[in-house]
Amino acid sequence: MRSLHVEGTGWLYRLSPRVKLISLALFSIALFMTRDPFLLAVGLLVGGGVLWQAHLGLKETLSRLRPVMLTITVIALFSFVFASPLEATIALFRLTALTLLATAVTASVSISQFMDEITLAIRPLEKLGLAKAADIGLAVGLVIRFVPEVIHRYELLQDAHRARGIRAKLHTILVPLIIMTLKDADAIADAIDARGFRGQTSSPDILRGD
Repeated sequence: MRSLHVEGTGWLYRLSPRVKLISLALFSIALFMTRDPFLLAVGLLVGGGVLWQAHLGLKETLSRLRPVMLTITVIALFSFVFASPLEATIALFRLTALTLLATAVTASVSISQFMDEITLAIRPLEKLGLAKAADIGLAVGLVIRFVPEVIHRYELLQDAHRARGIRAKLHTILVPLIIMTLKDADAIADAIDARGFRGQTSSPDILRGD
C-alpha cells in the first residue's frame, strides 16, 4: 500500500514535525492575508524550494501534484472568466504555493508523527470534554494514509476502461470507486475495533509502513 511519506536525510527531514506543521499553518495564514501578486510569487518560490528539498524526483513530484493542480487550474480559469486576470493570478499563486509546501510536509512527516501532533493539539479540548484526542488523531491518520490508495484505485479504473476501449468518464468510475472505498472503510473499522485501537495513543499496524 502506498504512502505519502518517504524516507530522507536532508535538513527538511531533520526538522521537528511540530515545526513543520506549525510552519505550514503560518504559511497558509500569510498566503491568505495578502493579495499582492509579488508576495504570493515569493511564497510560490518558497514552497517550490522546500519541496525540492524533499528529493522526491520529478516523476513522483508530478504524480503527487497533478490531481490538485488540475483543480487549481480550474479555479483559476473560473476566476479569470468571471472575475479578472488579477483574481485568477492571486488564486493560482496562492493555492499553488500552499500545495507545494503541503506536499513537502506530507512527504517528510510520517503518519504516526502526524497522529502524535494532532493528538497533542487536541488535548486541551479533551480536558474540556469536547473531544477524544486519540480518536481524532487516528481519524486524521487514516485520511492521510488512504488518500494515495484512493487515487491509485482511480488510476487503475481508468486503465481498465482504456484497456477495454471504453472512454473513461467520471460517472462510470466514481460508482465502483466509492463502493471499493466503502468496503475498505468497513474492513478497516472492523479491524480497528477488533484490536481495540480506539482511544489509544499509538498508531495501528495498518497505518505503519511510513
